[in-house]
Amino acid sequence: MTDDVVSIVIPTLNEAGAITRLLDDLDRARQPGDEILLVDGGSDDRTVGIATPRVDRVLHSPRGRAAQMNTGAGVARGNYLWFLHADSRVADGLRRQLSDCIADGVAWGRFDVRLSGRPWALRLVERMMNLRSCLSGIATGDQGMFVRREVFEGVGGFPAIPLMEDIELSRRLKRRARPRCIHHPRLLTSSRRWEQRGVWRTIYLMWQLRLAYWLGSDPAELARRYRQ
Repeated sequence: MTDDVVSIVIPTLNEAGAITRLLDDLDRARQPGDEILLVDGGSDDRTVGIATPRVDRVLHSPRGRAAQMNTGAGVARGNYLWFLHADSRVADGLRRQLSDCIADGVAWGRFDVRLSGRPWALRLVERMMNLRSCLSGIATGDQGMFVRREVFEGVGGFPAIPLMEDIELSRRLKRRARPRCIHHPRLLTSSRRWEQRGVWRTIYLMWQLRLAYWLGSDPAELARRYRQ
């Protein structure tokens, strides 16, 4: 493992329409020695074919973000792990911010996000997400979580649950240290979930699911509700 190398782990499932844009961004952003690990959960589209010549390794894993990201982390050679969703976009300067965190010895952190859609309600959603995350110390996968490898391994990696794996990992990491919240530049994340389901309906659903999780509901049942 190398202290100044970042392993970028991208879980995918049928992301042929989005993965090219992220890989274009990473071509510009990655620094010498960085590696990109794409972990596919059984895509039946062109995701793997598109990504294979453009990443360092394509891995295959049982479906589920937790399992896929743990698979990538398990073979990563970098001292820092950076988990990115396939529909994210990486602005200029994001990787440099990560270098600053490495130099400072930051245990873990995340980026503020900007949602891709135009509706004014999405501006409110992204502000709420960023503020809530900074105040609570809880990050979500949309926010490009990064973590020092030894810290990630020390808390057992992502828990083997079908939903809220990012919330639970944050809870464990927060016992070690507060996250570094990077405000600028922001990570662009797709707003398709909000736009397909309706902005206010999605907000209500996610708050319902998070509250149920905090109250001890079974993540498998929450995942079923989320898919519905």
